Amino acid sequence: MTIQQSVALNDMAVMPALPRRTLLLFALTSGLSVANIYYSQPLIENIARDLGMSPVFAGVVVTVTQFGYAIGLLFLVPLAELINHRRLIVGQLLLSALALVAVGIASSVTVLLLGFAMIGLLAVVIQILVALAAAVSSPSEQGRAVGAVTSGVALGVIAARSIAGPLAALTSWRTVFVVSAALTSLAAYAMANSLPRRSTLGKTRSYWTLLRSVVTLLLEERLLHVRAGLALLVFAAFGVLWSSLALELSAAPLSLSQAAIGLFGFAGVAGVAGAASAGLLADRGWGQWTTGIALTLMFLAWWPLSRNQLPLWTLIVGVGALDMGGQAVHVASQSLLFRALPQARNRILAAYMLFYSVGTGVGALASTAAFAWSGWRGVCQLGAAISATALLFWAATLRESRRNRVVSPG
Repeated sequence: MTIQQSVALNDMAVMPALPRRTLLLFALTSGLSVANIYYSQPLIENIARDLGMSPVFAGVVVTVTQFGYAIGLLFLVPLAELINHRRLIVGQLLLSALALVAVGIASSVTVLLLGFAMIGLLAVVIQILVALAAAVSSPSEQGRAVGAVTSGVALGVIAARSIAGPLAALTSWRTVFVVSAALTSLAAYAMANSLPRRSTLGKTRSYWTLLRSVVTLLLEERLLHVRAGLALLVFAAFGVLWSSLALELSAAPLSLSQAAIGLFGFAGVAGVAGAASAGLLADRGWGQWTTGIALTLMFLAWWPLSRNQLPLWTLIVGVGALDMGGQAVHVASQSLLFRALPQARNRILAAYMLFYSVGTGVGALASTAAFAWSGWRGVCQLGAAISATALLFWAATLRESRRNRVVSPG
């Protein structure tokens, strides 16, 4: 079955399963797009040294990227309900390629930060693809589809953290962004030849009406309040870890090379398993308990992470556990939201992901400040406190979530 046929069946919801090749294309494109956001994290030290930035100020790079992402969530993702998906997705990918080139050739901090802001703004194509995958899946397969595309996102994050370091060590950090621009252009070509040229869904609302409805969802939907709060805390914990990990690994006594630091990204492969499993469990009505177990895992992960004087495998275990837990929470949240509000997938996802972006940005700033103040131990204490808060928040809202079980299984 083609994507065109799948989209045409959206409103009828009779398609038994989204074709694997379609999910693969969505996952690969999403992975490339999310990688563009995360390349900067393992390269912060290189970028800072090249452009004369302090390591603490370098955390602003991540924050600016996430700020651009937040703006894109609010103003670009709702366009998916007005503009043909092919035109919107391909356009964002091509513009992303241009922004990547701008970063790769930047000679000043101002140009660099503007480039990263644009990369973040345009990377919200990921959310359009996730919502589209859910829209063209039957209700019983939505978790599987969301989990599959999110697995691609997790792989993209792994690639960004694992490949960027070794490639930068062989050439330059600038090469990473130029190569990514080429790959993003190829993704745009693939999507242009796969997505339907004509829209199959009637568009009756104006753009400004859609924007107002995003605000309405943020104000009125209790399930969104809960899941957005979890997203804020979960991705703040991610921001805390990844924004200072390279600084710790490159410092004495570990003193790892840029290439070796990049290999730590492979520890996040556990996140792929977490995303896929959470999607299947959400389809079976276990979204809430998957969330609780995953949040517990994230909290416990900070203990091996804090034991950095022990063999490096403890850090690897901690990174893997944190990624697995975080991705599981993320997929469970999206699945529950899509089931509760199927008529507003793009808008509910835009509102939810806004907190993801804010959490990552705030976590990055707090992490580099904590590292400067009290080193890696302070970073781990901050991350553990955020993860504990997330777990307590979930437990406090569990009773209310049970009352919503009819609307949102799990």
